[in-house]
Amino acid sequence: NNGPSVCLRREREAERLNDLIGELLTLALLESDTKGIEKVRVDLRELVREVVEDADFEAKGAHRTVRLVREEPVAVTGVYELLRRAIENVVRNGVRFTAEGTGVEVGLARLEGPSGPVARVSVRDHGPGVPQESLEKLFEPFYRVTDARDRQSGGTGIGLAITQRAVKLHDGAVAAFNVPGGGMEVFLELP
Repeated sequence: NNGPSVCLRREREAERLNDLIGELLTLALLESDTKGIEKVRVDLRELVREVVEDADFEAKGAHRTVRLVREEPVAVTGVYELLRRAIENVVRNGVRFTAEGTGVEVGLARLEGPSGPVARVSVRDHGPGVPQESLEKLFEPFYRVTDARDRQSGGTGIGLAITQRAVKLHDGAVAAFNVPGGGMEVFLELP
């Protein structure tokens, strides 16, 4: 009578393998010559709304929420799908680690930077945070704070590396910070 559970387990493993292959291909693309990629005007507010709506729907099954706490009209020039993946990876990571019964808060603001206007997407979770020495390493491929934590959450260690490279491709920057009292906040800034 082990048949259905074995099949379900194999199906989940095949799905994880497909996800990993997709992430590796995206990472390879971002590390190759990307000069020929066409950039267009992207309504960042609409993109962030879509990511939040999709992530909130999925998070509800794990007794968590994702909500947009600040949104300003902002547009950037870029590759829509890469920007979506960059933001989505950070939001989904937040959902994985925010405490049950809490939520991930996403914000979008237009700020004045030293070189002109900047769009800042902020993603804050209410999880355990990470050791201070690990904050910069989070964006390295395959880096995990602890193997057991990511294995349990389903992480591959590639999502935040994709985020960092996609943001860099758009001449932006990404950084993570522990929040006093618990949790982590990630900022993605795009010109």
